[in-house]
Amino acid sequence: MGYAALLRAPHVTRLLLGTLLGRLPAGMTALVIALALREAGTPYSRIGLATAAYAVAAAAGGPVLGRIVDRTGQPRVLLGSAVVAALGYALLAVAPGSALAAPLGAALAGLFMPPLEPCLRALWPDVVEESRLDTAYAFDSASQQVLYVAGPLAVAGIAAWSSPSTALWTAAALGVLGSLVVATSAPARGWRAPQRAASAGLLGPLRSPGLVLLLIGLAGAGWTVGAQNVLFIAYAERHPGGLPGGAGTLLALAALAGLLGALLYGAARWRATTATRTWVLALGMAVSYLPLVLLPGPGPMAALAFLSGIGLAPLLAAAFVLVAELAPAGTVTEAFAWLVTLFATGNAAGYAVSGTLVDTSLTAVALCSVGGITLGGLLLLATRRYLAPRPAAHPAAPAARPAEAVRAH
Repeated sequence: MGYAALLRAPHVTRLLLGTLLGRLPAGMTALVIALALREAGTPYSRIGLATAAYAVAAAAGGPVLGRIVDRTGQPRVLLGSAVVAALGYALLAVAPGSALAAPLGAALAGLFMPPLEPCLRALWPDVVEESRLDTAYAFDSASQQVLYVAGPLAVAGIAAWSSPSTALWTAAALGVLGSLVVATSAPARGWRAPQRAASAGLLGPLRSPGLVLLLIGLAGAGWTVGAQNVLFIAYAERHPGGLPGGAGTLLALAALAGLLGALLYGAARWRATTATRTWVLALGMAVSYLPLVLLPGPGPMAALAFLSGIGLAPLLAAAFVLVAELAPAGTVTEAFAWLVTLFATGNAAGYAVSGTLVDTSLTAVALCSVGGITLGGLLLLATRRYLAPRPAAHPAAPAARPAEAVRAH
Protein backbone atom coordinates (compact mmCIF):
# COMPACT_ATOMS: atom_id res chain seq x y z
CA MET A 1 0.00 0.00 0.00
CA GLY A 2 1.58 3.30 -1.14
CA TYR A 3 0.58 6.69 0.20
CA ALA A 4 -2.05 7.23 -2.48
CA ALA A 5 -3.63 3.89 -1.65
CA LEU A 6 -3.39 4.69 2.06
CA LEU A 7 -5.34 7.92 1.58
CA ARG A 8 -8.00 6.10 -0.46
CA ALA A 9 -8.60 3.59 2.33
CA PRO A 10 -11.86 4.16 4.25
CA HIS A 11 -11.65 6.66 7.11
CA VAL A 12 -7.95 7.49 6.63
CA THR A 13 -8.32 10.96 5.09
CA ARG A 14 -11.01 11.91 7.57
CA LEU A 15 -8.94 10.83 10.56
CA LEU A 16 -5.82 12.59 9.33
CA LEU A 17 -7.58 15.86 8.48
CA GLY A 18 -9.53 15.85 11.72
CA THR A 19 -6.39 15.23 13.75
CA LEU A 20 -4.46 17.96 11.94
CA LEU A 21 -7.27 20.47 12.40
CA GLY A 22 -7.66 19.64 16.07
CA ARG A 23 -3.92 19.64 16.69
CA LEU A 24 -3.24 22.93 14.88
CA PRO A 25 -3.93 24.92 18.08
CA ALA A 26 -0.95 23.13 19.66
CA GLY A 27 1.25 24.68 16.98
CA MET A 28 -0.36 28.09 17.49
CA THR A 29 -0.62 28.44 21.24
CA ALA A 30 2.85 29.46 22.42
CA LEU A 31 3.08 32.27 19.87
CA VAL A 32 -0.53 33.43 20.12
CA ILE A 33 -0.40 33.63 23.94
CA ALA A 34 2.68 35.84 23.70
CA LEU A 35 1.13 38.10 21.05
CA ALA A 36 -2.26 38.41 22.75
CA LEU A 37 -0.84 39.15 26.18
CA ARG A 38 1.73 41.56 24.80
CA GLU A 39 -0.96 43.45 22.90
CA ALA A 40 -2.80 43.81 26.22
CA GLY A 41 0.30 45.40 27.76
CA THR A 42 1.23 42.38 29.87
CA PRO A 43 4.86 42.29 31.06
CA TYR A 44 7.10 39.55 29.76
CA SER A 45 7.30 37.90 33.18
CA ARG A 46 3.55 37.20 33.12
CA ILE A 47 3.72 36.11 29.48
CA GLY A 48 6.30 33.54 30.52
CA LEU A 49 4.06 32.42 33.38
CA ALA A 50 1.08 31.90 31.07
CA THR A 51 3.15 30.05 28.47
CA ALA A 52 4.68 27.84 31.16
CA ALA A 53 1.22 27.16 32.61
CA TYR A 54 0.08 25.92 29.21
CA ALA A 55 3.15 23.71 28.67
CA VAL A 56 3.14 22.17 32.15
CA ALA A 57 -0.61 21.56 32.07
CA ALA A 58 -0.41 19.92 28.65
CA ALA A 59 2.40 17.63 29.82
CA ALA A 60 0.40 16.60 32.88
CA GLY A 61 -2.99 16.30 31.23
CA GLY A 62 -2.05 14.13 28.26
CA PRO A 63 -1.40 10.84 30.10
CA VAL A 64 -4.46 11.35 32.33
CA LEU A 65 -6.75 11.84 29.34
CA GLY A 66 -5.08 8.90 27.61
CA ARG A 67 -5.85 6.64 30.56
CA ILE A 68 -9.48 7.77 30.57
CA VAL A 69 -9.69 6.98 26.84
CA ASP A 70 -8.36 3.48 27.45
CA ARG A 71 -11.07 2.95 30.07
CA THR A 72 -14.08 4.68 28.48
CA GLY A 73 -13.44 5.01 24.73
CA GLN A 74 -12.57 7.97 22.51
CA PRO A 75 -15.63 10.12 21.61
CA ARG A 76 -16.65 11.45 25.03
CA VAL A 77 -13.08 12.24 26.05
CA LEU A 78 -12.24 13.96 22.77
CA LEU A 79 -15.36 16.10 22.69
CA GLY A 80 -15.41 16.90 26.41
CA SER A 81 -11.76 17.90 26.55
CA ALA A 82 -12.07 19.98 23.36
CA VAL A 83 -14.94 22.00 24.85
CA VAL A 84 -13.07 22.70 28.09
CA ALA A 85 -9.89 23.61 26.19
CA ALA A 86 -11.96 25.98 24.04
CA LEU A 87 -13.19 27.66 27.22
CA GLY A 88 -9.54 28.17 28.18
CA TYR A 89 -8.79 29.86 24.85
CA ALA A 90 -11.94 31.97 25.25
CA LEU A 91 -10.79 33.10 28.68
CA LEU A 92 -7.46 34.14 27.21
CA ALA A 93 -9.22 36.00 24.39
CA VAL A 94 -11.57 38.03 26.59
CA ALA A 95 -9.12 38.80 29.42
CA PRO A 96 -5.54 38.62 28.12
CA GLY A 97 -4.42 41.37 30.48
CA SER A 98 -5.73 39.69 33.63
CA ALA A 99 -3.08 38.38 36.01
CA LEU A 100 -5.44 35.56 37.02
CA ALA A 101 -7.55 34.80 33.93
CA ALA A 102 -4.67 34.59 31.46
CA PRO A 103 -2.62 31.84 33.19
CA LEU A 104 -5.85 30.06 34.17
CA GLY A 105 -7.06 30.08 30.57
CA ALA A 106 -3.67 28.89 29.36
CA ALA A 107 -3.67 26.08 31.92
CA LEU A 108 -7.16 24.94 30.90
CA ALA A 109 -6.19 24.98 27.22
CA GLY A 110 -3.16 22.81 27.96
CA LEU A 111 -4.64 20.47 30.56
CA PHE A 112 -7.62 19.60 28.36
CA MET A 113 -5.87 19.61 25.00
CA PRO A 114 -7.78 16.85 23.15
CA PRO A 115 -5.61 13.68 22.97
CA LEU A 116 -5.99 13.44 19.20
CA GLU A 117 -2.46 12.19 18.53
CA PRO A 118 -2.67 9.23 20.94
CA CYS A 119 -6.18 8.40 19.77
CA LEU A 120 -5.19 8.39 16.10
CA ARG A 121 -2.22 6.13 16.76
CA ALA A 122 -4.40 3.75 18.71
CA LEU A 123 -6.81 3.65 15.74
CA TRP A 124 -4.30 2.88 12.98
CA PRO A 125 -4.35 -0.91 13.53
CA ASP A 126 -8.13 -0.80 13.04
CA VAL A 127 -7.92 1.14 9.81
CA VAL A 128 -5.01 -0.45 7.90
CA GLU A 129 -3.59 -3.94 7.64
CA GLU A 130 -0.89 -4.86 10.13
CA SER A 131 1.67 -5.18 7.34
CA ARG A 132 1.06 -1.52 6.42
CA LEU A 133 1.27 0.01 9.87
CA ASP A 134 4.77 1.36 9.21
CA THR A 135 3.44 3.30 6.21
CA ALA A 136 0.51 4.68 8.21
CA TYR A 137 2.64 5.72 11.16
CA ALA A 138 5.21 7.29 8.84
CA PHE A 139 2.53 9.34 7.08
CA ASP A 140 1.15 10.30 10.49
CA SER A 141 4.61 11.45 11.58
CA ALA A 142 5.15 13.34 8.32
CA SER A 143 1.81 15.13 8.59
CA GLN A 144 2.66 16.31 12.10
CA GLN A 145 5.60 18.25 10.66
CA VAL A 146 3.07 20.51 8.97
CA LEU A 147 1.90 21.75 12.37
CA TYR A 148 5.26 23.28 13.21
CA VAL A 149 5.10 25.40 10.06
CA ALA A 150 1.36 25.99 9.67
CA GLY A 151 0.68 26.90 13.32
CA PRO A 152 2.94 29.96 13.58
CA LEU A 153 2.04 31.03 10.03
CA ALA A 154 -1.67 30.86 10.88
CA VAL A 155 -1.13 32.99 13.97
CA ALA A 156 0.90 35.56 12.04
CA GLY A 157 -1.68 35.74 9.25
CA ILE A 158 -4.71 36.02 11.53
CA ALA A 159 -3.00 38.56 13.81
CA ALA A 160 -2.05 40.71 10.81
CA TRP A 161 -5.54 40.48 9.31
CA SER A 162 -7.44 40.96 12.57
CA SER A 163 -5.87 40.53 16.01
CA PRO A 164 -4.20 37.97 18.30
CA SER A 165 -7.53 37.56 20.11
CA THR A 166 -9.10 36.41 16.84
CA ALA A 167 -6.34 33.82 16.57
CA LEU A 168 -7.26 32.58 20.06
CA TRP A 169 -10.92 32.20 19.05
CA THR A 170 -9.75 30.41 15.91
CA ALA A 171 -7.67 27.98 17.98
CA ALA A 172 -10.70 27.25 20.17
CA ALA A 173 -12.88 26.55 17.13
CA LEU A 174 -10.29 24.37 15.41
CA GLY A 175 -9.83 22.20 18.49
CA VAL A 176 -13.56 21.53 18.73
CA LEU A 177 -13.98 21.01 14.98
CA GLY A 178 -11.07 18.58 14.66
CA SER A 179 -12.18 16.59 17.69
CA LEU A 180 -15.73 16.42 16.32
CA VAL A 181 -14.49 15.09 12.97
CA VAL A 182 -12.47 12.32 14.65
CA ALA A 183 -14.88 11.49 17.47
CA THR A 184 -17.84 10.95 15.14
CA SER A 185 -15.93 8.66 12.76
CA ALA A 186 -16.78 4.96 12.71
CA PRO A 187 -13.32 3.79 13.91
CA ALA A 188 -13.36 6.15 16.91
CA ARG A 189 -16.93 5.23 17.85
CA GLY A 190 -16.21 1.53 17.59
CA TRP A 191 -12.78 1.47 19.23
CA ARG A 192 -12.41 -0.28 22.57
CA ALA A 193 -9.19 -1.00 24.39
CA PRO A 194 -8.63 -4.67 25.22
CA GLN A 195 -8.97 -5.75 28.81
CA ARG A 196 -6.34 -3.97 30.89
CA ALA A 197 -3.43 -6.24 31.79
CA ALA A 198 -3.29 -7.16 35.46
CA SER A 199 0.40 -6.32 35.44
CA ALA A 200 -0.29 -2.68 34.44
CA GLY A 201 -1.25 -1.63 37.96
CA LEU A 202 -1.30 2.02 38.94
CA LEU A 203 1.64 2.90 36.69
CA GLY A 204 -0.10 1.59 33.60
CA PRO A 205 2.23 1.58 30.58
CA LEU A 206 5.13 2.77 32.73
CA ARG A 207 5.27 -0.75 34.21
CA SER A 208 7.01 -1.76 30.97
CA PRO A 209 10.81 -1.24 31.38
CA GLY A 210 11.32 -1.20 27.64
CA LEU A 211 8.69 1.50 27.16
CA VAL A 212 10.21 3.66 29.90
CA LEU A 213 13.64 3.39 28.29
CA LEU A 214 12.16 4.25 24.90
CA LEU A 215 10.41 7.32 26.31
CA ILE A 216 13.61 8.53 27.98
CA GLY A 217 15.49 8.09 24.71
CA LEU A 218 12.83 10.08 22.86
CA ALA A 219 13.02 12.80 25.51
CA GLY A 220 16.61 13.16 24.29
CA ALA A 221 15.26 13.78 20.79
CA GLY A 222 12.94 16.42 22.21
CA TRP A 223 15.89 18.03 24.00
CA THR A 224 17.76 18.21 20.70
CA VAL A 225 14.88 19.90 18.89
CA GLY A 226 14.40 22.44 21.70
CA ALA A 227 18.08 23.34 21.73
CA GLN A 228 18.07 23.55 17.94
CA ASN A 229 15.38 26.24 18.10
CA VAL A 230 17.60 28.37 20.33
CA LEU A 231 20.59 27.72 18.09
CA PHE A 232 18.78 28.85 14.95
CA ILE A 233 17.33 31.96 16.59
CA ALA A 234 20.72 33.02 17.97
CA TYR A 235 22.49 32.18 14.70
CA ALA A 236 20.05 34.32 12.71
CA GLU A 237 20.53 37.24 15.09
CA ARG A 238 24.30 37.05 14.60
CA HIS A 239 23.97 36.90 10.80
CA PRO A 240 21.45 39.67 10.08
CA GLY A 241 20.55 39.86 6.43
CA GLY A 242 22.54 36.76 5.64
CA LEU A 243 19.54 34.48 5.36
CA PRO A 244 16.10 35.56 4.08
CA GLY A 245 13.55 34.75 6.74
CA GLY A 246 16.20 34.26 9.42
CA ALA A 247 15.50 31.57 12.01
CA GLY A 248 12.09 30.84 10.47
CA THR A 249 13.76 29.70 7.26
CA LEU A 250 16.15 27.38 9.11
CA LEU A 251 13.31 25.86 11.13
CA ALA A 252 11.14 25.45 8.04
CA LEU A 253 13.98 23.67 6.21
CA ALA A 254 14.39 21.26 9.11
CA ALA A 255 10.63 20.59 9.17
CA LEU A 256 10.57 20.05 5.40
CA ALA A 257 13.40 17.54 5.69
CA GLY A 258 11.49 15.72 8.42
CA LEU A 259 8.46 15.52 6.17
CA LEU A 260 10.49 14.05 3.31
CA GLY A 261 12.36 11.70 5.66
CA ALA A 262 9.13 10.27 7.02
CA LEU A 263 7.69 9.76 3.54
CA LEU A 264 10.82 7.93 2.41
CA TYR A 265 10.81 5.82 5.56
CA GLY A 266 7.20 4.79 5.07
CA ALA A 267 7.72 3.94 1.41
CA ALA A 268 10.56 1.49 2.20
CA ARG A 269 10.19 -2.15 3.20
CA TRP A 270 12.23 -3.00 6.28
CA ARG A 271 13.69 -6.34 7.32
CA ALA A 272 15.09 -5.17 10.63
CA THR A 273 12.88 -5.32 13.71
CA THR A 274 11.15 -2.19 14.92
CA ALA A 275 13.41 -2.06 17.98
CA THR A 276 16.56 -2.18 15.83
CA ARG A 277 15.24 0.47 13.47
CA THR A 278 14.47 2.75 16.40
CA TRP A 279 17.95 2.83 17.94
CA VAL A 280 19.61 2.97 14.51
CA LEU A 281 17.44 5.94 13.51
CA ALA A 282 18.17 7.66 16.83
CA LEU A 283 21.91 7.40 16.25
CA GLY A 284 21.40 8.44 12.62
CA MET A 285 19.60 11.55 13.83
CA ALA A 286 22.58 12.32 16.08
CA VAL A 287 24.91 12.05 13.08
CA SER A 288 22.69 14.39 11.05
CA TYR A 289 22.86 17.02 13.79
CA LEU A 290 26.62 16.82 14.36
CA PRO A 291 27.63 19.09 11.40
CA LEU A 292 25.72 21.98 13.00
CA VAL A 293 28.70 22.34 15.34
CA LEU A 294 30.66 23.74 12.37
CA LEU A 295 28.42 26.87 12.30
CA PRO A 296 29.33 27.81 8.72
CA GLY A 297 28.08 30.80 6.74
CA PRO A 298 24.35 31.30 6.07
CA GLY A 299 24.19 29.33 2.81
CA PRO A 300 25.89 26.17 4.09
CA MET A 301 24.05 26.58 7.40
CA ALA A 302 20.75 26.36 5.54
CA ALA A 303 21.89 23.07 4.00
CA LEU A 304 22.93 21.76 7.42
CA ALA A 305 19.56 22.80 8.87
CA PHE A 306 17.86 20.68 6.21
CA LEU A 307 20.18 17.76 6.92
CA SER A 308 19.55 17.98 10.66
CA GLY A 309 15.81 17.60 10.25
CA ILE A 310 15.77 14.50 8.11
CA GLY A 311 15.97 11.94 10.92
CA LEU A 312 13.37 13.10 13.46
CA ALA A 313 10.13 12.08 11.73
CA PRO A 314 11.37 8.59 10.71
CA LEU A 315 12.53 8.04 14.29
CA LEU A 316 9.10 8.97 15.61
CA ALA A 317 7.39 6.77 13.00
CA ALA A 318 9.38 3.75 14.18
CA ALA A 319 8.81 4.69 17.82
CA PHE A 320 5.04 4.81 17.31
CA VAL A 321 5.02 1.15 16.31
CA LEU A 322 7.36 0.22 19.15
CA VAL A 323 5.19 2.00 21.73
CA ALA A 324 2.21 -0.12 20.69
CA GLU A 325 4.34 -3.27 20.90
CA LEU A 326 5.72 -2.50 24.36
CA ALA A 327 2.64 -1.09 26.13
CA PRO A 328 0.77 -3.54 28.38
CA ALA A 329 -2.67 -4.54 27.11
CA GLY A 330 -5.31 -1.88 27.64
CA THR A 331 -2.86 1.01 28.04
CA VAL A 332 -1.88 1.91 24.49
CA THR A 333 -3.53 5.36 24.33
CA GLU A 334 -1.95 6.38 27.63
CA ALA A 335 1.39 5.08 26.34
CA PHE A 336 1.16 7.29 23.26
CA ALA A 337 0.21 10.22 25.48
CA TRP A 338 3.34 9.62 27.59
CA LEU A 339 5.39 9.77 24.40
CA VAL A 340 3.97 13.22 23.63
CA THR A 341 4.59 14.34 27.21
CA LEU A 342 8.17 13.08 27.46
CA PHE A 343 9.11 14.53 24.08
CA ALA A 344 7.63 17.91 25.05
CA THR A 345 9.38 17.82 28.43
CA GLY A 346 12.72 17.09 26.78
CA ASN A 347 12.04 19.88 24.30
CA ALA A 348 11.42 22.40 27.08
CA ALA A 349 14.50 21.28 29.00
CA GLY A 350 16.72 21.54 25.93
CA TYR A 351 15.33 24.99 25.21
CA ALA A 352 15.98 26.15 28.78
CA VAL A 353 19.52 24.77 29.11
CA SER A 354 20.65 25.96 25.69
CA GLY A 355 19.22 29.38 26.48
CA THR A 356 21.69 29.68 29.34
CA LEU A 357 24.55 28.85 26.97
CA VAL A 358 23.78 31.38 24.23
CA ASP A 359 25.86 34.15 25.76
CA THR A 360 28.78 31.74 26.20
CA SER A 361 29.09 30.45 22.64
CA LEU A 362 26.98 29.16 19.78
CA THR A 363 29.23 26.13 19.61
CA ALA A 364 28.17 25.22 23.14
CA VAL A 365 24.52 25.52 22.07
CA ALA A 366 25.14 23.30 19.04
CA LEU A 367 26.87 20.70 21.20
CA CYS A 368 23.97 20.87 23.64
CA SER A 369 21.60 20.13 20.78
CA VAL A 370 23.64 17.20 19.46
CA GLY A 371 24.10 15.83 22.97
CA GLY A 372 20.42 15.17 23.63
CA ILE A 373 19.79 12.72 20.81
CA THR A 374 23.30 11.26 21.09
CA LEU A 375 22.70 10.26 24.70
CA GLY A 376 19.19 9.10 23.85
CA GLY A 377 20.43 6.95 20.97
CA LEU A 378 23.25 5.45 23.02
CA LEU A 379 20.76 4.62 25.78
CA LEU A 380 18.52 2.80 23.31
CA LEU A 381 21.50 0.96 21.86
CA ALA A 382 22.81 -0.10 25.28
CA THR A 383 19.38 -1.30 26.45
CA ARG A 384 18.14 -2.70 23.13
CA ARG A 385 17.31 -6.10 24.59
CA TYR A 386 14.59 -4.45 26.67
CA LEU A 387 13.05 -2.92 23.53
CA ALA A 388 12.14 -6.29 22.04
CA PRO A 389 8.48 -6.98 22.86
CA ARG A 390 7.88 -10.06 24.97
CA PRO A 391 5.29 -12.61 23.87
CA ALA A 392 2.86 -11.40 26.55
CA ALA A 393 3.25 -7.75 25.61
CA HIS A 394 0.44 -5.69 24.17
CA PRO A 395 -0.21 -6.63 20.52
CA ALA A 396 0.02 -4.11 17.75
CA ALA A 397 -3.74 -3.79 17.39
CA PRO A 398 -5.37 -2.24 20.44
CA ALA A 399 -8.97 -2.55 19.35
CA ALA A 400 -11.39 -5.28 20.24
CA ARG A 401 -12.80 -5.41 16.74
CA PRO A 402 -10.76 -6.63 13.74
CA ALA A 403 -9.63 -4.11 11.17
CA GLU A 404 -11.82 -5.61 8.50
CA ALA A 405 -14.96 -5.10 10.56
CA VAL A 406 -14.20 -1.41 11.13
CA ARG A 407 -13.34 -0.76 7.50
CA ALA A 408 -16.57 -2.39 6.44
CA HIS A 409 -18.63 -0.27 8.86
